[in-house]
Amino acid sequence: MKREAAYRVLIFDDDESIRQVLWYFFDSRGYEVFTFPHPATCPLYKVSACQCTLDESCTDVIISDLNMPFKRGLDFLEEQLSKGCRCRHLALMSGDFEEQDLERASALGITLFPKPFTINQIEAWLNGVEGRIDPARRLASWFLGRP
Repeated sequence: MKREAAYRVLIFDDDESIRQVLWYFFDSRGYEVFTFPHPATCPLYKVSACQCTLDESCTDVIISDLNMPFKRGLDFLEEQLSKGCRCRHLALMSGDFEEQDLERASALGITLFPKPFTINQIEAWLNGVEGRIDPARRLASWFLGRP
């Protein structure tokens, strides 16, 4: 019998090795993990408004690279929030944050991880995040064809 994941994470990075390392890390913590090389490959990118019901969220955590093909991670996260996304545990990774990126991310409450980062930094952030996730929350089934 398959055990239900405790949490869900969406990971966006055009570097496959970073996606793999993060997938392994989150999976080992019991997360349901979805990885994407850029936002345009994620079903949530295509919807014009959040499809989750009031008691649902599409995910618990979103962690994204800043600079990817087709869409910058910061733009994608900002768009998701403007669509009504209820996920509030957002993070960006980058080796070249600019001052305007730092200001926008700070205004949106996005955590920043300068590359190269360590898994210990991600783990310390998650330890705090997991304590703030309501265990009674429901996760939407957007990946099953219903955004």
